[in-house]
Amino acid sequence: MSRTYLGMTDGMGQLDDISQTAQDEGIALAESWLDELRRDFDIDRLDDQTRLSYRLFEASIEDQLATHAVTTNDYVFSHMSGPHSDLPSFLINYGKVESVKDAYSYISRLRAVKTYLGQAQSRSEAQFEAGVSMPKFVYAKVTQASLNVITGAPFSEGEDSPLWADIKAKVEKLETTDDKKSELLSDAKDALLTSVQPGYLSLISMFETQSKTAKTDDGAWKLPSGGEYYNTRLKHYTTTNLTSDEIHEIGLKEVARIQAEMQGIMDRVEFDGTLKEFFTFLRTDPQFTFPDTDAGRDAYMAEATTMIDDMRGRLDTLFITKPKANMVVKRVEPFREDTAFGAFYNSPALDGSRPGTYYVNLKDVKDQPKFLMQALAYHEGIPGHHMQIAIAQELEGLPKFRTLGGHTAFIEGWALYSEALPKEIGLYTDPYKEFGQLGMEIFRAARLVVDTGIHAKKWDREQAVQYYLDNIPNPEGDVRAEIDRYIVWPGQATAYMIGKLKFVELREKAEAELGENFDIRQFHDVVIANGSVPLSVLEELVDDYIDTTKLETK
Repeated sequence: MSRTYLGMTDGMGQLDDISQTAQDEGIALAESWLDELRRDFDIDRLDDQTRLSYRLFEASIEDQLATHAVTTNDYVFSHMSGPHSDLPSFLINYGKVESVKDAYSYISRLRAVKTYLGQAQSRSEAQFEAGVSMPKFVYAKVTQASLNVITGAPFSEGEDSPLWADIKAKVEKLETTDDKKSELLSDAKDALLTSVQPGYLSLISMFETQSKTAKTDDGAWKLPSGGEYYNTRLKHYTTTNLTSDEIHEIGLKEVARIQAEMQGIMDRVEFDGTLKEFFTFLRTDPQFTFPDTDAGRDAYMAEATTMIDDMRGRLDTLFITKPKANMVVKRVEPFREDTAFGAFYNSPALDGSRPGTYYVNLKDVKDQPKFLMQALAYHEGIPGHHMQIAIAQELEGLPKFRTLGGHTAFIEGWALYSEALPKEIGLYTDPYKEFGQLGMEIFRAARLVVDTGIHAKKWDREQAVQYYLDNIPNPEGDVRAEIDRYIVWPGQATAYMIGKLKFVELREKAEAELGENFDIRQFHDVVIANGSVPLSVLEELVDDYIDTTKLETK
């Protein structure tokens, strides 16, 4: 399935083996690779880039071993992601049907759905027996998301279900006979009824059973060895040894700093009131949202696309290396609007056949206010995720685990750092959108507070929601969705600000030590020309750049 995501065409008729046995075998194989690496490689004989590859591979396997040891606490299903929602999205967005052979491959994958979901279900049932259940509020959401997939034809009367509508549309476009199209659709319908439907009905039954005894506790602390588990997740996502208490304090400090900057903008627009009252004004005044209509959603998409295109045309002022792959802006499909993130990025195909995609969830336009959209577009698109991820994929001479892999603190830290970059070339001309950039930044700073609050300090959902409403300008619907995300994804939300602070720290260090010899374009090339790396390695790369530049400019 990963190969399909990347645009490769082999294995298009198969789904992954996601059973516990396959996962255990995979980690055993990784451990044997690590042993072989340490036994057979002489690191002193490697050139600089290969030595870096050695170190990164070693660190990657060590991280996999550490996370696998606590993986029983990672929810197999959640309302944010999981096989039940990721699989239909995968088939619809990446299951291309450009020939009769492709159609058979798609149908073959439909026939494998029951097994695929069954493997995930077995892992979830084993978790539940071990004392790991999702928070109670999640069960209704995953049940509804599963029902969405098997509602409508051919499962019941009504409009076509998402997968049936997708395969019908793709087969209809094929250049083949009507008889062959009918045969393909008959096979697809049979696969939907004999594999997809029973697979989902079994999941729904499990969700209903588990929900009866699920508890309302939210944090990782409630799980077996919860403290150790959360610390492992923090290290995995931030690539640092920061403790939950240290991360919490960094968050409080950053929130206070950004609020002071927000106060300055509030004074500029002459708002008469407190910062908290200004947040309420931004959340409720209709001037800050597009109309809740198809035309309003189209207007949002058009303006977001314009912002991306404008920034794309200005990249030479900030970058030397630029991505070859194109990118587009798309709406999240209706069938997954209820469970998808507010915005996210999918990488392009390796062969250029599919562009990078910035997805926007416009189910409720009030959750996508105008004052946040500029920073959001820069984060998910250019110069954020598309810039860094597409460039990494296009790097030559590096092993695939470096060009295709990633560290959350690096990837999300870069994207958050990138939100402010356009300000340096004059692209935040509206004070409200400038405030929105600070709003996106404080959003990530507050994550440090609430994520550690929930998982280490036993905050409940409402306590976390209230902290957000008191300290950031985001709409309440957005806030509640975010808090629910952190609950089921411990530690991930801390990576953004921790990563961004490291990028800023290293840039300030380079500027201070190089003075007039500092070149922002060269600095950006250094930090993204090696693909994603842990933050400690990023610091070493920047230090080497500083030392080399000093020698060259003597």
